[in-house]
Amino acid sequence: MYTQEANRLSGGNAVVDERTLQEVYTRPFAIGVEEGRPGSAMCAFNKVNGVFACESDELLNQILKTQLDFEGWVMSDYGATHSTVPAVLGGLDQEMPGNTTPEVGPGTCYFCGPLLDAVRAGQVPVSRIDDAVLRILRPMFGLGLFDHPPVIQALPEQQHGAFARSVAERAMVLLKNDDAALPLTSAVGSIAVIGADADTTVAGGGSSLVKPTSTVSPLQGIQDRVGAGVRVTHVAGSDPVTSAALIPGPDPIPSDFLTSALGDGAGLRAEYFANDDFTDTIADRTDPYAAINAGFFLFEGFNAQSPHFPLQTRDMGASIRWTGQLTAPATGTYELAVTTTGTAVVHLDDEPVLTTPLGGAETPTTTTADVDLEAGVARDLRVEFVNDGPGGTDAGAVFQLGWTPPEGVVAPQAVAAADAARNAQAAVVVVRDYSSEGGDKPDLDLPNGQVELIRQVAAANPRTVVVLSTGGVVQTSDWDQDVPAVVQSWFGGQEQGNALARILFGDVNPSGRLPVTYPVDEESTPTSAPAQYPGEGLDQQFSEGIYVGYRGYEEDDITPQYPFGHGLSYTTFDYRNLRTTVSNGGGEADGPRLQVKVAVRNTGAVAGTETVQVYVGNLPTRRVETAPKVLAGWETVTLAPGERKQVTVTLSPESVSYWDVDRDRWQTPTGSVPVYVGSSSQDIRLEGTLRISNGLVR
Repeated sequence: MYTQEANRLSGGNAVVDERTLQEVYTRPFAIGVEEGRPGSAMCAFNKVNGVFACESDELLNQILKTQLDFEGWVMSDYGATHSTVPAVLGGLDQEMPGNTTPEVGPGTCYFCGPLLDAVRAGQVPVSRIDDAVLRILRPMFGLGLFDHPPVIQALPEQQHGAFARSVAERAMVLLKNDDAALPLTSAVGSIAVIGADADTTVAGGGSSLVKPTSTVSPLQGIQDRVGAGVRVTHVAGSDPVTSAALIPGPDPIPSDFLTSALGDGAGLRAEYFANDDFTDTIADRTDPYAAINAGFFLFEGFNAQSPHFPLQTRDMGASIRWTGQLTAPATGTYELAVTTTGTAVVHLDDEPVLTTPLGGAETPTTTTADVDLEAGVARDLRVEFVNDGPGGTDAGAVFQLGWTPPEGVVAPQAVAAADAARNAQAAVVVVRDYSSEGGDKPDLDLPNGQVELIRQVAAANPRTVVVLSTGGVVQTSDWDQDVPAVVQSWFGGQEQGNALARILFGDVNPSGRLPVTYPVDEESTPTSAPAQYPGEGLDQQFSEGIYVGYRGYEEDDITPQYPFGHGLSYTTFDYRNLRTTVSNGGGEADGPRLQVKVAVRNTGAVAGTETVQVYVGNLPTRRVETAPKVLAGWETVTLAPGERKQVTVTLSPESVSYWDVDRDRWQTPTGSVPVYVGSSSQDIRLEGTLRISNGLVR
């Protein structure tokens, strides 16, 4: 029940009903415990129904350890422990980080000296401590860590690289491929690769960020794949992306229209100071634009910013001064916008034109001012920022100087990219977002003018392929009608460039499927109400209930841009001969054994892998509402051209059941259950029925 970063460290509370908690959020853990047998689990920072997750008896003891029969140990997220006695009795077995100085004593963390005191005072039984220790030691013995202690040795880098590439290839999703724009063929003699980070590997920020031993960028992967006989050019097309992309408000003023006071080209002189009175200089350099989003995002090892933006660090930002010149590309009224949690003043020709409220704000707030600018006239620009806002647990400097220019203004970088695309036989535009632990995206838009970049390139070259190097959903509806092909490559790991090249040129047939729904826009989702996100006060209402994701789109009749389970291939597949069988599971506690069988044939000219998805419809009961379509199971099949195989998908009894809140158990209603088989939640090829009789239910 940890679905947002907003208020994560300040008592954010997920408010959810029992049935939704069990059917939607507990069941994946049940599958993981049963099939993966994990040795440990981690509880989160937030509260669930008013109780911190790391001291929730309901979540840890009743559900995880008892209902799911989890035998491993529960550790807290780093700093997510909020008490001693309630936490240990609630099911927490290990506090992180714990005692960092054991050589000087038991320490003061919740599970340090205070836990010893609680045991001595009889507040925590020794048997509970024994249970926690046993849960930690059991998987360690099971994995042989005592018999065979870990030994540092050289990594089999080549083998690991090959595996990383295969995972990236399998995960990439071909969202769109009109007129067989992909795969690219050997007839393509020139390619324009466009994107500020097309020559780097994009990854997510936070504690999940990994620094691999080697990486292959999309540009390098394409160059290596085509060889010297194909001309490959690279143009950035837009400014590099940093954690400032998580700041709401207009995009930063592009570097194209800025000239640094240091005289070294585009951008602004950026002076970072250690004190809030613009003294004690930390750095003095030219940055592409005026923006910083510090705090948690800039911890060493957590920062996933583009390497093309000078490195920003946590100690920057007590005060910052940006100076240079602003030259408008067209005469007209421009809306300047400062989004910040601190205090800032923007000067043009030494006259203040925008001042934010003194004292800052708890959350980023945008202040705007209209200014009239004349085309080609350089105006002296000075911006002074002081990080004097109320702050918070993850606090750091938050500032961005953006603008909304008159209609028709296009950044020269995008024009240069379009020129490169016009002179190539194919264009590959690699765009990215910034996704990180510690912050939610302010919207679903691509940052830093990348939407206009796509439009400009697509207008210049009809064979434009857009590659989405993003951590999740982005809005595509405002540009993807202009391009024939779109590939969702996610954060593709160290081999993302090689994997992408093999997909683009058909060495690998794409077979990835969307694990999420792409909405048309931010308002067209089942969870668009402010009470759901970011919540009312600290309460995040899960009022959608069981209608999460694609279920909600179906229930509310919302048309998505790309549906859950969607993913195209370079071949086609035919589905026939749907059969369903229901039999007794065998064991006394087992539910019915449910199977769906379908014949799948590759009707195209190349080998491919199809994911056969089985959904069930409304359950035959009036006791509770049920979703019109729920994923019940899936199987993959790889077929040569013309080959046909029968695919069997076995469904769990829970797939045709609901959680009975009165009996605290799954309940399987009898009757006919609709079955839908297809290639996505909306691409249904065959329909049938499962008939559940009284003799087969639990």
